[in-house]
Order: sequence, then C-alpha cells, then structure tokens
Amino acid sequence: MGKLEIAPLRAEIFVQDGRQTIRLPESIHMEGSEVVVRRDGDKLILEPVAADVPRTQADLDAMWARIDALLGGAFPDRDQPPAQERDFGW
Repeated sequence: MGKLEIAPLRAEIFVQDGRQTIRLPESIHMEGSEVVVRRDGDKLILEPVAADVPRTQADLDAMWARIDALLGGAFPDRDQPPAQERDFGW
C-alpha cells in the first residue's frame, strides 16, 4: 500500500429520523466538524472542509487585519476599482 492508502475497514450505518449516520473507526477519524460528500459511481467520497477557509465578511476582515499586522501597514491594492468595460469595436 502507498503512503495515503488505508486498509479497507468496515463502518456501521445507523438510520435515525430519516438520516443515515456512519460511525467511522477511530483509526480514520477526520479533523474538523464538517465534510463535503460526493458520489463517484457507487462510491461515496468524504472530504474534510478546511477549517481556516474564510466564510463571512467578519472572517475576511480578520484575515486582512492579520495580513496588515504582518506587513506593518495596509496590504497594497486591496481595494481595487471596478473593472472597466472596453469596446474594441469588433
């Protein structure tokens, strides 16, 4: 097996109030509290959602404040004017 491959394990499926819950074995627990679920044929693929992805304007403002603090001032070119529409006459 390669570095990222995990030996096949079995997980229990529970149904409660019309929802399925899968209890993952402790050896393959994921970080965080949210996953993206997608199908690939008969497979269900669970991918962890990055915890540090800005989700709200407050999160983005906090991110820019951290960047400004690291740079010792406002990050250049943050507030760009809107893109100009051009007519090339084609």
